[in-house]
Amino acid sequence: MQNSGGRKYIILVGDGMGDLPIAELGGKTPLAFAQTPAMDRIARDGELCLVRTVPEGFLPGSDVANLSLLGYLPHECYSGRAPLEAASLGVALAPGQIAFRCNLVTLRFAEDRVFMEDYSSGHISSQEARVLVEGLEEAAGTDRLRFYPGVSYRHLLVHSGEVGPLVTVPPHDYTGREVTEFWQRYTSIPHLREALAKAVAFLADHPVNQDRQARQRNPANAIWLWGEGKAPSMPTIMAQFGVGGALISAVDLLKGLGVYAGLEIIEVEGATGYLDTNYAGKATAALEALKTKDLVFVHVEAPDEAGHQGSLKDKLQAIEDFDGKIVKPIFEALLAGGYDFRLAVAMDHFTPLATRTHSADPVPVAIFDSRAVQTGSGLPYDEANAVMAGDLLPDGRQFFKRVLGRA
Repeated sequence: MQNSGGRKYIILVGDGMGDLPIAELGGKTPLAFAQTPAMDRIARDGELCLVRTVPEGFLPGSDVANLSLLGYLPHECYSGRAPLEAASLGVALAPGQIAFRCNLVTLRFAEDRVFMEDYSSGHISSQEARVLVEGLEEAAGTDRLRFYPGVSYRHLLVHSGEVGPLVTVPPHDYTGREVTEFWQRYTSIPHLREALAKAVAFLADHPVNQDRQARQRNPANAIWLWGEGKAPSMPTIMAQFGVGGALISAVDLLKGLGVYAGLEIIEVEGATGYLDTNYAGKATAALEALKTKDLVFVHVEAPDEAGHQGSLKDKLQAIEDFDGKIVKPIFEALLAGGYDFRLAVAMDHFTPLATRTHSADPVPVAIFDSRAVQTGSGLPYDEANAVMAGDLLPDGRQFFKRVLGRA
């Protein structure tokens, strides 16, 4: 890899890597227990600190937390998760339109009660999901409601006009739990009740779901709307910090953040947002982008998905894959290529296995400077060591400035 000159800035994000101590791991967290030599070296030889990515008053989520990691203050520009995903899909929101994340979910209907069996319909493939969502547009779409396909279980509904006092919840927060109260919130609004009924009827016997059930996979038998909001107003990273760059992720939320931030969105074939994602393709794309870009932001969703599933085995694998297949090759190539760079390893938030949802704990971050002459923290990369290091950055803007070497 040829160095094109100029200082480079790289942020590598393992979504939801943070966790709580687990007895099965001898009181260690998955991050502390996993074999992560590349991240450990970066932390030992560089800075180790904590960053508060979820400001007080905000729900902990990848939207707010990754917005922070990109240097924004959510209270200045955050308007909801779904508008960011709309930007990724190339859907421009007109004044008066509200975007909703539209999950394909597996619900269990028991008389007058509703249960969230699976927020992801068994991590349905994008190919299967596209067939269903395009069908939903025909079956349940109206002048007021438009469906747009995304990736895997993550899709978009654009609602024209106000929707009233509807308060939604993320489906991954209620896996295996009763959601009757929340379902009734939708069905109390006549046009949403009609759309949900049409969606359930359309999905019930669809060939895609029949095939999934034959293969003992969870069917996508309903939709779940959440993360609503109108188009935000955000200055670009170039306007704020004078650097331009690129973003690599499998998920529409991150791509949408990149669109609003003015970053080039690099599509990587085979990037899925789960354990089977194309790690090598992401690492190669990041290194290629660094030939011409000042900043590259690489996001990997797999640890977060494993946390929502409550799978210790998958979370350990996701963390080790992130270290070995993303952090290691990028770090080693930068060193070998003679780059002048600052590289940060981070997570957006914790996704503890015990709760299967996000928490607002400050997150550990390691930053390596290729030109720094310093002892380094001397500590491996994990939650407890970051607390021990004793350096807490109060918000994402301070983190981003630190990455740039300006704070």
